[in-house]
Amino acid sequence: MAELQNYQYTPKDFKSDQEVRWCPGCGDHAVLASVQKALTELGIPKEKFAFISGIGCSSRFPYYMDTYGFHSIHGRAAAIATGVKTANPELSVWEITGDGDALAIGGNHFIHAIRRNIDINIILFNNEIYGLTKGQYSPTSEKGIVTKTSPFGTVEEPFSVGELVVGAKGKFFARTIDANVALSTQIYVEAAKHKGTSVVEVLQNCVIFNDAIHEVVTGKEVRDDRTIILKHGEPMIFGKENDKGLMLDGLKIKVVKLGDNGITTKNLLVHDAKEANPGIQYMLANMRYPEYPVALGVIRSVEAHTYETDLADQIKSIQKNSKIKCMDDLLVSGSVWKVE
Repeated sequence: MAELQNYQYTPKDFKSDQEVRWCPGCGDHAVLASVQKALTELGIPKEKFAFISGIGCSSRFPYYMDTYGFHSIHGRAAAIATGVKTANPELSVWEITGDGDALAIGGNHFIHAIRRNIDINIILFNNEIYGLTKGQYSPTSEKGIVTKTSPFGTVEEPFSVGELVVGAKGKFFARTIDANVALSTQIYVEAAKHKGTSVVEVLQNCVIFNDAIHEVVTGKEVRDDRTIILKHGEPMIFGKENDKGLMLDGLKIKVVKLGDNGITTKNLLVHDAKEANPGIQYMLANMRYPEYPVALGVIRSVEAHTYETDLADQIKSIQKNSKIKCMDDLLVSGSVWKVE
């Protein structure tokens, strides 16, 4: 990759000439701004970026980026992104998707892209609703929610994005809030630098069909006490007064208050995003309010072989050791006969 000093961009350099058509107040605007800001920190020439999307409000994203892009079909963004990265490993490939696009019709592609550990960056906008098609419940909608397709409340248990990623052998998972541009930018930079599939769940607000769905934890007055921003190598502390923390109590995580029963920061869990065993990371990703604060930041970031690199190495090895060097060698190999 090129060095940063050779490619110094501003966020404006990544803005296309297309009118942004998301609803006023939609969380997608903040995600777009965060991504455009993050790209300026990567030192990669613009022609090396490709944004792939499926179907949904979030999937308009490629139109608003002055990079290469592909607005694909419903649920198939991961498949297209996989093909793009495999065909041209030098590209920085970003998949833009929503909770419906990725986890319903696209669920199979989603988990297998993660399992294969293809070096793509997946940003999953989670507003817990189908926005583009006007308010049906989605795979992440809370049980009991009343929507146009669940007028008496859905009886389904929702997916946990982090649980799904870890279960699919994911090596990178992070979570952010749409309106927190600074945190989001930092996470997107880390996701881009990670070699392998990175999944970033964005708690995103749909002002029309599911307004304030995350407000119980993201609201300005409560977010410090109801979320925790994890930082690798640092104790797990949160709260408006930084007076709360997380400890391991047997096989469970426990919320404690500093000072109670002599508890200090030395007693708290220290975040290890690079631990290969996902046990604690799994619990962190699954924490829910009111029992726990919701975990933000990079929760898991583990190095591993990537699909496209292993595939390229396999091809080189086969080519090197194969007796077949050209088409003529292939045509006269195996069971052949000569017609006089």
